[in-house]
Amino acid sequence: MWNPAQYERFRDERKRPFFELLARVDAAAPAQVVDLGCGTGDLTLVLAERWPSARVTGVDSSEAMVAEASRRAAPERVRFELADLAGWTPAAPVEVIFSNAALHWLPDHPALLSRLVSLLAPSGVLAFQIPANFDAPSHRRIDEVRGHPRFAATLAPVRRGQAQPLDFYEAHLAGLGLTVDAWDTTYLHVLQGEDAVLQWLLGTTLRPVLAALGAEESQAFLDMLRPLLRADYPATARGTPFRFTRRFVVASRR
Repeated sequence: MWNPAQYERFRDERKRPFFELLARVDAAAPAQVVDLGCGTGDLTLVLAERWPSARVTGVDSSEAMVAEASRRAAPERVRFELADLAGWTPAAPVEVIFSNAALHWLPDHPALLSRLVSLLAPSGVLAFQIPANFDAPSHRRIDEVRGHPRFAATLAPVRRGQAQPLDFYEAHLAGLGLTVDAWDTTYLHVLQGEDAVLQWLLGTTLRPVLAALGAEESQAFLDMLRPLLRADYPATARGTPFRFTRRFVVASRR
């Protein structure tokens, strides 16, 4: 379902939240670090550089992404694993569970977070970032086209991303005994290229939609969506302005 090349198209914009999340993780010398939703693995290697004594595991549910990650030159202490993020279990408690733009694809965040906390070592840290723009024009337009009679039945079971309110994450994780740092950041990306917002969405949000539709119906879906996005996100001489809110959480057992 995932296309590494399409995802990498706006790599600079996508990796910025990773570094902003990482900067807030206070873990001196963890033994085990896990990158849940590692994608192409380049940022997993950044985690290995941050903690040079740690064994680092990148986990992703996409065969294409794990294959791309596994082709990267990496120290022996770095490995990549194909697994469903919802059911992944480490062999031993983990000092740092890090996830950049992946957990929004999983359902039931209360149960998910409780489970991830249960996998932490006594001084462990859970740090994650997820998109929080599901009420933005881009997603409203996708939902509008998803509801068209031509596509509605096929797409009804296809998962959507989701984010709980910021207050939920603080309260739930604090209730589990963790110290929580939680915040939102809204970026204003100025994307380059024709139909730039559509190209952005083709790297992430639209992947499960198009996978369910098949080639011919996917083209029809995109033909219906494209003019709506052009109207909501008009291009300028500088590029196409695109507001994007992301939700950050760092929860520590200390």
